[in-house]
Amino acid sequence: QAYAEQERPLVEYLKPDMEKKSKHKTSVKKKTLNPEYNEEFFYEIAPPELAQKSLEITVWDYDIGKSNDFIGGTTLGLGSQGERLRHWLGCLQTPDQRWEQWHTLTNQLPASSAFAP
Repeated sequence: QAYAEQERPLVEYLKPDMEKKSKHKTSVKKKTLNPEYNEEFFYEIAPPELAQKSLEITVWDYDIGKSNDFIGGTTLGLGSQGERLRHWLGCLQTPDQRWEQWHTLTNQLPASSAFAP
């Protein structure tokens, strides 16, 4: 329990333009190893342009005064596979529909990520 009290997870997501100015963060969830985020984000982009973009989502352990520790992440886009690709294709096919889906995090930081240290 003492370990959980030190944990401060947060999620960062990068909008599809891959510039640091489009990086956004959720609130920090304190004292939990199993945070739940019920947060919503959106951005305006023409549907034909969306097919050429990807969405990177990363989860970090927020450390005050130090570098945050990477916990895991996932990328949605045409380069994705399996459920992540099906989710992205669904978004492309019905862009006016709201999409909610769980995805398993990987322990690798995306190589193209603007989150990399």
